[in-house]
Amino acid sequence: MRFQILGPLRVGGGEATVTAGRDRVVLAVLLLRANRIVPVEELVDAIWEEHPPATARAQLQTCVSRLRQRLAGLGLPPETIITDPVGYAVRTGPGELDTEVFAQGVDTARATLASGRLTDARREFRAALGLWRGPALSGIPNRTVRRRAQALDEQRLAALEECVDIELRLGHAAALLDELPEHLERHPLRERLRGQLMLALSAVGRQADALGLYREGRRLYAEELGIEPGAALQELHQRVLAGDLAVAGSERRATTPVRGLPRAISDFTGRSDTVARLVKEIEEGETRIQLIDGMAGSGKTTLAVHVATRLAERYPDAQLFIDLHGHSERAPLSPAAALATLLRQLGVPAERIPVDLDDRLAIWRTELADRRALVLLDNAATAAQVVPLLPSGAGCLTLITSRRRLVGLDEGRPSSLPVLEPDEAIELLGRVAGDGRVAAEPVAAAEVVRRCGYLPLAIRLAGARLVHRPRWRIADLADRLGKARDALAELAAGQRSVGDAFALSYAQVSPPAQRTFRLLGLHPGGRFDGTVAAALADLPLPEAQDVLDELVDAHLVDEPESGRYRLHDLVREYARTLLDEPANTTERRDALERLLDHHLHVAAALSRETESPGSRRTLSLPDPPRPDLVTICANRGLAWFDENHSALVTLPALAEQESPLRAWQLARASWRLLYNGGHLDELVDTHSVGLRAAEAIGDESAQAVMLNYLASAYFRRARFTHAIALLQRAVELCRRSGPPTLLRNVLWNIGINSYADGDPRRGIEYFYAAATAVRGGDQLAGRSALLNNLTYVMCTWGRYDEALRISRQHLLMAREIGDRRQLANAVGHAGIIRHRMGHTVPARRLLRIALTLHRRVSNRYDEGEVLNELGVMEREAGRPDEAAALHREALIAISDAGDLVGQCASRNLLAHAILDQGDVRSAQDLFGRVLLDATRINHKYEQARALDGVARCLRDTDPTAARSHWVRALSLLRQIESPDAAEVERLLAELA
Repeated sequence: MRFQILGPLRVGGGEATVTAGRDRVVLAVLLLRANRIVPVEELVDAIWEEHPPATARAQLQTCVSRLRQRLAGLGLPPETIITDPVGYAVRTGPGELDTEVFAQGVDTARATLASGRLTDARREFRAALGLWRGPALSGIPNRTVRRRAQALDEQRLAALEECVDIELRLGHAAALLDELPEHLERHPLRERLRGQLMLALSAVGRQADALGLYREGRRLYAEELGIEPGAALQELHQRVLAGDLAVAGSERRATTPVRGLPRAISDFTGRSDTVARLVKEIEEGETRIQLIDGMAGSGKTTLAVHVATRLAERYPDAQLFIDLHGHSERAPLSPAAALATLLRQLGVPAERIPVDLDDRLAIWRTELADRRALVLLDNAATAAQVVPLLPSGAGCLTLITSRRRLVGLDEGRPSSLPVLEPDEAIELLGRVAGDGRVAAEPVAAAEVVRRCGYLPLAIRLAGARLVHRPRWRIADLADRLGKARDALAELAAGQRSVGDAFALSYAQVSPPAQRTFRLLGLHPGGRFDGTVAAALADLPLPEAQDVLDELVDAHLVDEPESGRYRLHDLVREYARTLLDEPANTTERRDALERLLDHHLHVAAALSRETESPGSRRTLSLPDPPRPDLVTICANRGLAWFDENHSALVTLPALAEQESPLRAWQLARASWRLLYNGGHLDELVDTHSVGLRAAEAIGDESAQAVMLNYLASAYFRRARFTHAIALLQRAVELCRRSGPPTLLRNVLWNIGINSYADGDPRRGIEYFYAAATAVRGGDQLAGRSALLNNLTYVMCTWGRYDEALRISRQHLLMAREIGDRRQLANAVGHAGIIRHRMGHTVPARRLLRIALTLHRRVSNRYDEGEVLNELGVMEREAGRPDEAAALHREALIAISDAGDLVGQCASRNLLAHAILDQGDVRSAQDLFGRVLLDATRINHKYEQARALDGVARCLRDTDPTAARSHWVRALSLLRQIESPDAAEVERLLAELA
């Protein structure tokens, strides 16, 4: 490179080769306008600024002459500086001036980024930035030079920020912590740079440092500019402040690209015009949403997957796929359920997915805000189902398929798929069955695709028969299609139905395979494994596996991954049509019982691992008919639940009419799995079905069980009044028909909900009523749970002596029965009580022990409760930084448990720690956010604590507003008889 101005001026590879001050200014101005004529007047103004001498033009000519001699001495040709009647110019060729090389490198990097190749884009950006050796033309203080050099410096910063965005997406946050502080020190008012450093700090767990960086920036903006930080930086501050980045997984899951697309079909045929148009529109940025609709079997999904695979390199961060079941046996997925599935695909743990749709939407938008992601929403029902799922990120593409035209969707470009053109259909048949065979019998091939209605699915199935029957002529297949029975007349296309192709495939497999295929039609959809087939057909597992292999070979069953199978919805419909024939009535009834029993016993086995003995007694089952299959599945633990979750939550509705007993039992067996996993929407759905089924058979005890566990979902949602109403109905049923253990469970659950709803006296009344219900017999486990709840209420009510006495009873009982979860609760509560009584040393020891025990049994909510108490102790000891770290850790744990009230409590405590750190504004912001959340769920105690917090923030600057907030807090605390009311009364008195 002959000329370098990205740093000190260099010519010919050497530094300071031009030493005279005026000569350096002239050369700098000419290089800043390389290959363009710079007028003499402009050069004169640059050298002498406001007072040029009379001999300025002559002196300029002398400067240019000296420059030519110096450049010639460095081996540069004399025409490097050219003379024009208007002025002078420096002529540079490709690669000779570093600013041009830099600009070309940045353009290449941006184009590479637009194509989705993040790693390559980062490399191009870094190569371009590597040309810089310091501020442009540093060492030349001339005003004109400095003004124009600053524009170059701004280009460098813009490129750096774009590069840093990419590196954050690629997970290079730790490496950036060495570089970004230096740049921010030189440019402290640059908000984007400050935000990037905050993100990098948060990504490595340094939330406190990120908040400190924001506080420093806000002070600078106020002092230097008299303004507040911009909206983007304020929003980022709120996310760090509230722990949202940690809760949502701030470890930047984008560092592991998600590849969720199904395998593209290698023999994709036809649709060339449609594919070309879609790809062109997407690559040219004409639309970020594409709608593909058409009739069943027209190849919508195949086309969408083909286009997605072709464009995958443009969307390297994530490629997601979900079947929305808009047109299948299953009910369409709700937006909330679909978001849960998509978030899990992105790597968000199930327990961290919020309950409310709005909260799920917030995390979904956050996850995709800065990713280049492709989302394929398959089999959509309506526009209303799809709209909440559309990612808002500018770098995202959404492909949507549906059997309906989604006319209610404002965004997106529709593409309606007709059936294949005859020549495309024949080409597809040739791809599947062999081009040579099709070429030898063109008339017969045309007849086959016509009989298939030109539907890709039917053509593929017909072609598969030819592959597996090499002795057949295509004319034989055409004849069979012409004579086949019309099995699915409602799915007709052309003159024949798709069912003709299914019937032909079905006729070619063995009788055991035919029977198993028919029975698989009972499966509610989604994927299944060999144990499901073995249970349905009542076959030994090896035989069931052999039958599945045969069905896979016949293309009646698909195997998208090893050992996992599925039926296309049209194929499943055909199987059900066969099973619904009168001759198969008994076969169908028996198989359905086996399918329900299999899932029921596996779910029950998994739930027994985590439920108390008293809870287990609410579901009494005989021995499983296939213990071998149950053992295999139960040994897989929660992995089995994750893989069979879709079927498990659909089966109660399938069983409701034909086997209502199994309907409510299935709901009950799946309760713990759904509750622990945070699947509260599905818990409500399955237990509502179970309740109807129990009512249909007149089983009042079963109705009480359903009401009890249905209420648990509303408890987690903080809808305590609704939960209590359900539980009151359950009490009436229990008193007539239910066992004492069930009555006990219901009564203490009313107590828990009453206390949470701000009525501690009523809560304690129900706890003691529950204790009375379990006297005598082998009810130690139940009494232990009751003592646990009584301890908690007495402690939060401020009755520490009584709470400590009950806690010691609880500890002894937990040891006696060997319940590790209750033992952890007892130790933790004892530590909390001792802390509240002022016994700091034993309290800290007990809390540390409890923390270890909670982690051993994976009790995330109570782990968070202990972390919060330890955080309060740190704050009281004058260590607010340590306290804030503990409260953030607690917030993550409690969010994992899905508890809305606990999240409010953690954020209130975190805000107190931030206030003690001296950041009054941030603390007030967070208290205000908690007040909104606690008001939304109508939780009086956390509302009061948030109001108290806001008042503490305002008392020095706005005592009138502080008083108003304390008065509101005191009213709420008195309503729930909280001991915190005394402290608020004291603060109000001081303010007076």
